[in-house]
Amino acid sequence: MAIHSFTTHPPNPKPNPKTPKYTTTTLVPSLVPAISKRHFVFKTTSLIFSTSLIATQLYPIPNSSAEPSPKAAPLSIGNTKSWFRYYGSGFSIRVPPEFQDMTEPEDYDAGLSLYGDKAKPKMFAARFASPDGSEIVNVLIRPTNQLKITFLEAQDITDLGSLKEAARIFVPGGANIYTARKIKIKEDEGFRTYYFYEFGDDEQHAALVAAVNGGKAYIAGATAPQSKWDSDGVKLRSAAISLAVL
Repeated sequence: MAIHSFTTHPPNPKPNPKTPKYTTTTLVPSLVPAISKRHFVFKTTSLIFSTSLIATQLYPIPNSSAEPSPKAAPLSIGNTKSWFRYYGSGFSIRVPPEFQDMTEPEDYDAGLSLYGDKAKPKMFAARFASPDGSEIVNVLIRPTNQLKITFLEAQDITDLGSLKEAARIFVPGGANIYTARKIKIKEDEGFRTYYFYEFGDDEQHAALVAAVNGGKAYIAGATAPQSKWDSDGVKLRSAAISLAVL
């Protein structure tokens, strides 16, 4: 597994299929944009907490500065090979043991029209919850032109900007970013780039991985209360990082 690493840190952080071969890469911690033009807020609808789902805000994005800092510690992740591998439309993800499948089925009745059957769009492409419902693993699929206006169809997540720039798309405004990394995965046809962000607030902690293929963004998010992250964070981070675009 080849690892390419780059790290940046703001001067004053605010308190507050193809079988991929993983090659861990760049680190860019603590980017805390004050206001997001486009951000994700993964929301659970039937469970007691919310974590990130795409919302759009029509405000300018302030420039944020960052300076190089010493190399951050490697991410702590677990071995997920024994976990169930869920295959969705264009992606796969490993599901932590005992997590229950909460993915909503296709609802064709809700989309009937004069032009024939049309499935009602699903909020989540995949959704899994711990037995007590406090920990969630989600996958979202969204057209990249809903996230950033581009003239050409995005083929790689770098088409949405650098790791730092894309944080304004994927991380809710006001969240504390603990770390961010660019991960390159070796595939048959070359390398695919994934962006990883870990962020949270006083109540929730989230790990998010995003990649792009064929004009679609694939976003995996794993969340839990801050009080549970110390014990279950490695498991949830590992689930998010297991996202593979097929």
